[in-house]
Amino acid sequence: MRVLVVGGGGREHAICLKLAQSPKVEQLYCAPGNGGIAQVAQCVPLKATDVAGIVSWSRENAMDFVVVAPDDPLAMGLVDALEAAGIPAFGPRANAAIIEASKAFSKELMKRHHIPTARYETFTDLDQALAYIQTQGAPIVVKADGLALGKGVVVASTVEEAQQAAREMMEDKKFGESGAKVVIEECMTGPEVTVLAFADGNRVVPMPASQDHKRAYDGNCGPNTGGMGAISPPPQYTPALAQRCMEEIFQPTIQALKEEGRPFHGVLYFGLMLTPQGPKVVEYNARFGDPECQVVLSLLDSDLMDILLACTNGTLDKVDIRWKEEAGCVVVLASGGYPMAYQKGYPISGLEQAGQLAQVFHAGTSLDEAGRCVTSGGRVLGVTATAPTLAEAIEKAYAAAGCISFQDMHLRTDIGRAF
Repeated sequence: MRVLVVGGGGREHAICLKLAQSPKVEQLYCAPGNGGIAQVAQCVPLKATDVAGIVSWSRENAMDFVVVAPDDPLAMGLVDALEAAGIPAFGPRANAAIIEASKAFSKELMKRHHIPTARYETFTDLDQALAYIQTQGAPIVVKADGLALGKGVVVASTVEEAQQAAREMMEDKKFGESGAKVVIEECMTGPEVTVLAFADGNRVVPMPASQDHKRAYDGNCGPNTGGMGAISPPPQYTPALAQRCMEEIFQPTIQALKEEGRPFHGVLYFGLMLTPQGPKVVEYNARFGDPECQVVLSLLDSDLMDILLACTNGTLDKVDIRWKEEAGCVVVLASGGYPMAYQKGYPISGLEQAGQLAQVFHAGTSLDEAGRCVTSGGRVLGVTATAPTLAEAIEKAYAAAGCISFQDMHLRTDIGRAF
């Protein structure tokens, strides 16, 4: 098969690496790809959001299958457009991807179908939002309704902080039109876990749970990022909890989408809070989370291509999905200043040495004119290790990360130890 993966981050590197191992995949392409992906796939200079360009290129180059990995092209209907052109694609159609593209939609879906989540209200009027925050008090959570690169959520510890977040989203347009509507919800307490799950429209098959570390600095301090590292599996997520989540959250969500004419094919991301009252949904994503994808796919012991085809064809019950009896850890190496302003173009050293100890997924890298690997994004690399125990995986990941250096490199030193 000739397969195209859409996207250019650490998630896409992890997906490409797994697909390259499949005997079914004869030629692998990635648009736009990055410096690391170029080692396992042929990179195509197309933006992930260039829907017309990707459809045209896929048709002209006879792609047998396209994997749409990022959120924006899913919300824009890339899967719909590919299918209309007769090209099979992995990922939800736009009417199902709305479960991530609109937080207001996902909250209303959960309310309609009695799926446990935080109490909330939705606002398009700033004055009403500010008044609601004043009456509710803090801590409280303010979320931009639309897509915001994982940064559209503020967990405010004071009323003033929450009101400022609402003003920035609704009045200052910090996230453009994504913040024209906001969701304001109660601040739940408890450990957070992520469960990624394969879905084929009818069935859902959870992957090993993981735990993302969103805050930029040690001790869960600093601004929210797209993720500074993750572990799998988190110790708090017991088999009993997994069963409860399956019955109360995972299967009901797939069923709810199907009943409302939005069958979900692809990977559904469940962000969960293990509250004193039981597990509740913090958020949904309509695709592999990143960096969770890097650590979870490292534990996959089956052919990923078989699974992606089964999700698309509605035959998940016919495919064998196996996982290694191991644990994993990914440590993100970021540009100094991330998630705010940062510089690009710094040469990266130590990649070969680190690669002998762990898998190094490229997220924000490119090749300069001299062929050197240089930084080109906020999250630059995801150093990922697996081992028989979580403690060993963490140790291996940090040992490999210690081999790598670039100017202003920033990493958290407490991934897997902060909870």
